[in-house]
Amino acid sequence: MKTLSKFLSILLITGSFLVSCSDDDDNNGGIINPPSSTELSGLISENLTLDSNIQYSITGAVTVASGATLTIPAGTEIVSEPGTENYLAILKGADIDIQGTAANPVIMRSNGQAGAWGGLLICGDAFTTEGTDAIAEVGGLVYGGTNDADSSGNIDYLIIQDSGAQITTDAQFNGLTLYAVGSGTTIDHVAIINGEDDGVEFFGGTVSVSNVYLENNQDDNIDWTQGWNGTISTVYISNTLDQFSTIIESDLENRNPTIENITAISSTGGTAIQAKNDSGMTINGLTLTGFDLSFDLRDNTPASNLQIDGADADLSDEAVYQSSPTNASLFAWVTNALENSETTLPANITSDLTLDASVEYQVSGPVLVSNGATLTIPAGTKIVSESGTANYLAVLKGASIDIQGTMADPVIMESNDGDAWGGLLICGDATTTQGIDAIAEVGGLVYGGNNDTDNSGTINYLILKNTGAQINADSQFNGLTLYAVGSGTTITNVAVIGGSDDGVEFFGGTVSVTNFYAENLADDAVDWTEGWNGTLSNTFVSVTLDNFSTVIEADRVNNNPKINNFTAVSTTGGTAIQLKNNSGCTITGLTLTGFNTQFDFRDSTPVSNVQVDGANANEATTYNTSTTEASDFTWATN
Repeated sequence: MKTLSKFLSILLITGSFLVSCSDDDDNNGGIINPPSSTELSGLISENLTLDSNIQYSITGAVTVASGATLTIPAGTEIVSEPGTENYLAILKGADIDIQGTAANPVIMRSNGQAGAWGGLLICGDAFTTEGTDAIAEVGGLVYGGTNDADSSGNIDYLIIQDSGAQITTDAQFNGLTLYAVGSGTTIDHVAIINGEDDGVEFFGGTVSVSNVYLENNQDDNIDWTQGWNGTISTVYISNTLDQFSTIIESDLENRNPTIENITAISSTGGTAIQAKNDSGMTINGLTLTGFDLSFDLRDNTPASNLQIDGADADLSDEAVYQSSPTNASLFAWVTNALENSETTLPANITSDLTLDASVEYQVSGPVLVSNGATLTIPAGTKIVSESGTANYLAVLKGASIDIQGTMADPVIMESNDGDAWGGLLICGDATTTQGIDAIAEVGGLVYGGNNDTDNSGTINYLILKNTGAQINADSQFNGLTLYAVGSGTTITNVAVIGGSDDGVEFFGGTVSVTNFYAENLADDAVDWTEGWNGTLSNTFVSVTLDNFSTVIEADRVNNNPKINNFTAVSTTGGTAIQLKNNSGCTITGLTLTGFNTQFDFRDSTPVSNVQVDGANANEATTYNTSTTEASDFTWATN
């Protein structure tokens, strides 16, 4: 099982290493003298290679002196004590060599709390607008010079977590801080997770960084100032935090750095990119999903300073950026390096994940299955969500779900207290009247394309309970929400029970659903809009609630979906089937029992739009031709 919150344990093996003493005035904290061979603090003044079999601790400011190289082999774990004096700094003229691999990255972390420690800082000799030998806001570190090709070493496959400690009232550490680092430095495959300030910040310099994963950093995921002009490429950013700052913040002199292929997803809105004081950038390949604002240009910064895919940044509310090929699956090495002893599903599932049927999983906040990833849920798995609008499971466009329930062991998703939660949402690439890359009413999810045979996976024997949380005054979640899902998707044997809104709602798409059971849903059992034109077969709807809405509601353009063998029984009267705005359908096999009104045609929708068993719908007809019975769904009701 692969999930995201707990780091892999590394066996603590005591050993010894030698570091010579030094009287260098740049020691910034004294001489390292580890009492137990596992503690790092003070100055490293000669070349030092750590032991990957030892879990090291940082107990103060650790600085690598000019002329020395700190080598950290693959699989090494460094755990910092909390505090603003605890960080690892590579001084100007020193080198770091992080030799992580995809299978065994280097891990630097603290106690799991954002802002617990200071992260990794590197001081170089490249250009910065602050000039030569500038003084950093951290510990009087010296940086900056005239050697743009300067090398401070190599970083490969590094994970930094829990950084962002407060330095002063106006300044905080970042995850990775790069002070005038030169282009001779190699930084590749870096993940920064759970930081209280920025993920990576450039203070001038010419260094480039590639393959960067950033998750839930509270301020800016990427920040630069003082004239940085390198390249950052292949970036994936995910955010589920409220009140984060931006995914990119740029400030001061514009030396036009380049961003190549950046994908960012937010489940909480917010601002994507902010440029201040005439700064700018060139971005080639940009995908933004879920943000309230794509660009925030401050201090009269012109849109022309931001070149996005060969054009000025589009500041209009209608702008959609979906051009980055960066795939979350490229960062499977991050997910694979972390394991979760808890049961909470990760906020962002970025690579294939198979759940364990013996574990009862929790949903606490949005759970997003990202493009390129597949979430597999075996038979008998139970997922229990916190109630409320912030809690749902969404399969994003390009992602896939595989629910493998059986009649004897269905998969169950429900709330932990009986109150409403958000249910299951799937975003596909099929057609919708909203067009390509439409924006959903939930979390800015993107859906819709032109691939009517698109495949978002398989669902078999799934029970959804207590869904339908209120999104806003005009909309609610459903049990199963299908946004432009294509016909390549297989959905069979689904039950939605006790929801505050619809059972299943189709927003366009071509997907078909077979064997659907709905019980006591406060709004509509089945709802469609935006031109859905699939088939719904073998449905049983049971209603004992007062003041429910309908068992079928159809709205807007009529693509004539097919309804085969539909049985609905009400003990409280009400309306069975409502058609609005010229919608329609063809029904073969219909049984309606106990309703005051069988058909409600709104907005001048003609009766001929609903064909039932080969004839126009007729309020005076007794419909009893469906072969679907309640006994077909004992797997859902037992």
